[in-house]
Amino acid sequence: MRKVYHRIDNIAGNVIILTATDAAYGELASVTSTRGTSLAQVIRLEGDRVFLQVFAGSRGIATDAQVRFLGRGMEIPFSEHLLGRIFDGAGRPRDRGPEIRDNPVPIGGPPVNPIRRVIPRHMVRTGIPMIDIFNTLVESQKLPIFSSAGEPYNPLLARIALQAEVDIIVLGGMGLKHDDYLFFRDHLEEHGALSRSVLYIHTAAEPTVEALLVPDVSLAVAEQFALDGKRVLVLLTDMTNFADAMKEIAITMEQIPSNRGYPGDLYSQLAARYEKAVDFDGAGSITVLAVTSMPGDDVTHPVPDNTGYITEGQFYLRGGRIEPFGSLSRLKQQVNGKTRPDHRTIMNTMIQLFASYRETLEKQAMGFRMSGWDKKLLKYGKRFENEMMDLSVNLPLEKALDLGWAILADCFTPEETGIQSALIREYWPSKKDAKESSEVDSKDSPEPDSEDGGKRTPSSDAAKTKPEPRDEADDAPEPRKKSGADDEAASSGDSEERPDAHPKSENIQGEKDSKP
Repeated sequence: MRKVYHRIDNIAGNVIILTATDAAYGELASVTSTRGTSLAQVIRLEGDRVFLQVFAGSRGIATDAQVRFLGRGMEIPFSEHLLGRIFDGAGRPRDRGPEIRDNPVPIGGPPVNPIRRVIPRHMVRTGIPMIDIFNTLVESQKLPIFSSAGEPYNPLLARIALQAEVDIIVLGGMGLKHDDYLFFRDHLEEHGALSRSVLYIHTAAEPTVEALLVPDVSLAVAEQFALDGKRVLVLLTDMTNFADAMKEIAITMEQIPSNRGYPGDLYSQLAARYEKAVDFDGAGSITVLAVTSMPGDDVTHPVPDNTGYITEGQFYLRGGRIEPFGSLSRLKQQVNGKTRPDHRTIMNTMIQLFASYRETLEKQAMGFRMSGWDKKLLKYGKRFENEMMDLSVNLPLEKALDLGWAILADCFTPEETGIQSALIREYWPSKKDAKESSEVDSKDSPEPDSEDGGKRTPSSDAAKTKPEPRDEADDAPEPRKKSGADDEAASSGDSEERPDAHPKSENIQGEKDSKP
């Protein structure tokens, strides 16, 4: 029989301090007071002084409360009956369903032994072109979504939960507003995805310390499903709230603060959670996708800054879109060569042309006259933003690749893209096919609001900006004189290079100033 302690030396926030023997780090204890019994966990040991974190908060606990150590760490029940259920951060039912007590498993264990891992080799399809084509999500990958306040990161996670081609979704929410919790619950239920999901939700109105349990509980359950051969996708939001809860506890315990008041072990604590991502040899996999909000849109904030050193890339969410520049999936090369022969070519070509489009926008803002090539880039960039980058676009990978070809064919000639002739012959659509594909895809995708409050589609924008019929030579790149190097290149048969002599933009500001 374990000893019961009847005296608490100090209470600081949600941390209680007492003198005890034979307590272990991470051990659970029950704290009984006039308001009932609460669970607490040992978070620090200084000789015979024991610091316990009370999960339900210390309100109502007096110094004469009874403390009894349980001799075990935090555990969470695991069962197939978890699917379709919603729990709080400590694993208590939030959906008024029966409590599950089967097969308790410990949480917060070490990462999987590397010899049990295999090299990532399978793609996780999401139906979002900016992920599937340009920054492919791979099984066992750990990726953050860096976002500033006000960006639709929770709706993005909900869409991924609905569309991701995995077996099980484990959603962990930390510090959620009640409206966000209801959004996740109702959205998954209405679209039939709740039956394959488990939700562990901590709201902002609940004790802060319970936010620390959510990632560990979610990942412990995901690991058990993965050992049973399931492909599991863990969605966490928001890891900055998790770090803020750590910061609050560290300040209460009077730890020496590090950068901006966060504890010195912030990196280790984040890594311990992200490193749970794994592809088991002969079993399932765990893929981790976690929102990390950036206060003040500051990527040097300690939480996103430390996260970037742990994860295998990142997604940047800006302006309601996944930003192609800065977003990166370091494992995409493991899978995007196995999807379709044109996947990597479309990815590289479209991003290269979109970068040129951004440069053209800068020249346009500075008053440069737009050449024929610039006008093509402007047309291409608008279509790319509306039909590829918009988060409301939902397309399977193959249809998204076909749409990429249609956009290229509508805006450029094959020679201007620099794509290999073999791929051009196989995938390049005719003008008619490109137009029909554009019209079909614009009907399938939601129509963005125009500036005047009306509705418009990408195809209608293209129709409005369509130039008058004229000679094709007007828009063609200007020929340049052949040199010896050109003759050598021609003799080597390398005729598929992209033209490097596009018409130069002219600054018309000087012309205006020189007129009388």
